Amino acid sequence: MPDIRLIPSDVSGSLTFDWLQTPVGLLDETEQLASAVLVALNTDALADETEVLPDPRDSDRRGWWGDMDAERIWGGWPIGSKLWLLTRAKIVDRGAREGATVTRVERYVRDALKPLIDAGVCSKVAVSASQTSDKRITATVVIYRGPKPVVQLQYEPLWQEIFPGS
Repeated sequence: MPDIRLIPSDVSGSLTFDWLQTPVGLLDETEQLASAVLVALNTDALADETEVLPDPRDSDRRGWWGDMDAERIWGGWPIGSKLWLLTRAKIVDRGAREGATVTRVERYVRDALKPLIDAGVCSKVAVSASQTSDKRITATVVIYRGPKPVVQLQYEPLWQEIFPGS
């Protein structure tokens, strides 16, 4: 889990994150769980060999090199989500070959956050996604520690690269 607080910053139209500093110049160490969720959802997980990639001319299955032997070396787990697989996807219903896009978003978010449950960082993750316009899906994530929710985030940068200003 990150020990620092990450904040999104818009640099030339791309989503990036920066470390937040305290007024005295130290790294802000609050909201580690929210930062862990941001890292999990905004890092590209390695696609399975059987998964359809967004660009049929590109064979890059992405993933993060730090995942290699992470469990053996430092007791870690693979980081990231497969939301990147949807970067060129149309929003379709459950009749599509790969299933409903909203359902895929929910599954990718759940899969990305499951390691937090497995490691005991949180007790439960609730994910719901809905199509909020013809060009946008919004996912809401609630992270629980015990019976109480501790983090609630909305995630919606999907399709913004394809449909700017939507």
